[in-house]
Amino acid sequence: MKDFVKTMLAVICGYIVLKLIGLIIFIIFLVCAFSSGSSSIPKNGVLDLDLSNFNIAEQTEESPMPSSTSFLGGDMSMVPSIGIRDAVEALRAAADDPGIPCVLLRADGFSGGVADVVELRAALTEFRRSGKPVIAYTENPGNASYFLSTVADKIYMGKQHGGNNMLIGVSSQMIYLKDILDKLGVHVQLIRHGKYKSAGEMFIRSSSSPENREQNQQMVNSLWKCYGGVAAAAREIPEEDFNALIDNLSLNLPEDFLAHGLVDALVSHEELVQKLCIMARVEDADHLALIPFVDYTLAKKEEQPGRIQVAVLHMDGEIVEGKDDYDNIAADRFVQEIDRLRKNQDVKAVVLRVNSPGGSVSASEKIRAALDLLQKEKPLVASFGNYAASGGYWISNGCQKIYANPTSITGSIGVFSMIPEFSDVTKKVGVGIETVGSNKHSDMFSLVRPFDTQELAFMQASVEDIYERFVNLVAEGRGMEPDAVDAIAQGRVWTGADALEIGLVDELGTLQDAIAYAAALADFTSSDQYSVADYPEPLTFLQQLMLSFGESPQEPTILEDTPFEGLSKAVRALKAREPGVVYARLPYAMEIR
Repeated sequence: MKDFVKTMLAVICGYIVLKLIGLIIFIIFLVCAFSSGSSSIPKNGVLDLDLSNFNIAEQTEESPMPSSTSFLGGDMSMVPSIGIRDAVEALRAAADDPGIPCVLLRADGFSGGVADVVELRAALTEFRRSGKPVIAYTENPGNASYFLSTVADKIYMGKQHGGNNMLIGVSSQMIYLKDILDKLGVHVQLIRHGKYKSAGEMFIRSSSSPENREQNQQMVNSLWKCYGGVAAAAREIPEEDFNALIDNLSLNLPEDFLAHGLVDALVSHEELVQKLCIMARVEDADHLALIPFVDYTLAKKEEQPGRIQVAVLHMDGEIVEGKDDYDNIAADRFVQEIDRLRKNQDVKAVVLRVNSPGGSVSASEKIRAALDLLQKEKPLVASFGNYAASGGYWISNGCQKIYANPTSITGSIGVFSMIPEFSDVTKKVGVGIETVGSNKHSDMFSLVRPFDTQELAFMQASVEDIYERFVNLVAEGRGMEPDAVDAIAQGRVWTGADALEIGLVDELGTLQDAIAYAAALADFTSSDQYSVADYPEPLTFLQQLMLSFGESPQEPTILEDTPFEGLSKAVRALKAREPGVVYARLPYAMEIR
């Protein structure tokens, strides 16, 4: 007993010491963050859009903090997140800024979603219309970075060998866990509607169903049609020739890119600097200023929005119950936010920016009901980001108009419930479980026995009812017949380009397009008549600091950042599903590199 007490005291003391160390580090960082924020940027210089220095996100984070794990690992580096709207507005400001002669685009290392890269490219295209050039430089081209680079007036590539060419096309990987779960004695009971609804399929199959394979193939083909087709056209290369270069792995060395017309010249660092000096009209490198894009964006963002607003409501993350989850769309918190926007007389129109793979059906219902009330009083327009699938589509399909990006992952009109049972596990480890219940089915969600026939029918009836509700909501919101919706539903995932053809969205366009349309619905005839404000407001540094020292420490993710990261996430996803809860949720997340 004494040894146990000593051990517990040692653990408690160690925990307190770690907390104190973490607090000291955070205070040091806080001082550094505020002191560094006071530095000014040059009035004249080349705008350096180096995408390896920041992440593209839905909203800009104020003074982003490193995680506690990065501190413990000794990594003090912090990569800020810049909201896509703020990035676009910064490029618009740069187009009118006499101190910015051109943009240097360094897209290697791009970190963002499948739609972010398209919106950023559209903003760079608009920048070029000002008459100012965009110069791209690459050393390690990938799918996203090269697609972005093709917007430039000139693409330069480093002469040095040893780079890592990742311009190889897009792919989607699916992980299946049935065999390993069978060995462990874990059986997953999946109740769903929709032959394409593959969320949960990973737990009950050893390989993909034909329907899931079909929808994934169609999706990656559509994505590549956007990325590869646009890139080939920009370089004036026939699309079939461009694909042949990739299929034959003909793009390996820098000389290969030059020989096939994918870049304009191979340059050393000094040669690149000389070209930038010419663009900036300065004598030499000593007079050349590079203005970091993050600094420029934050400087332009400091202006406060005017009183009369078009509000952009960011729905970013998984849709969950509650109000205290700040990493996802917590239903109760967002219902309050929607009600505030509805009652705010200064807000004349709302753009619902959706970047969500879905989640809880009941949480989606709460949010949809609040949005329906808002739309009775103010224009409501939807803009789809990287995802507007399942619950993300549930909450948004009733908007007056839906804008999607060609690569926005949308649809997935289907629902499922997933309940694991561990009876074989308990037998294997020698644990006996005996249940005493008041009623026949009082232990159906105990997870230690499989459902019987009546219980399966009970769960299936619930799923069927919610699927019918989903289909009817879409039919009403999109002005379609329920049978027509059912034909394109069944849990199938579509890209924005394909969703336009089947009527799930109204137009392909950017967030800026949605804002302009919402303003027109509010009878604004000029952008000078209103300002744009983002909701909910991102957490301040102090709020992030307070949350980081909350009472619920993060669960350690032992398999994170290893080759088994996907498996780790899948197992955590299984563990996180509450018994009996019905979900409208996309089965995966996608990034393009």
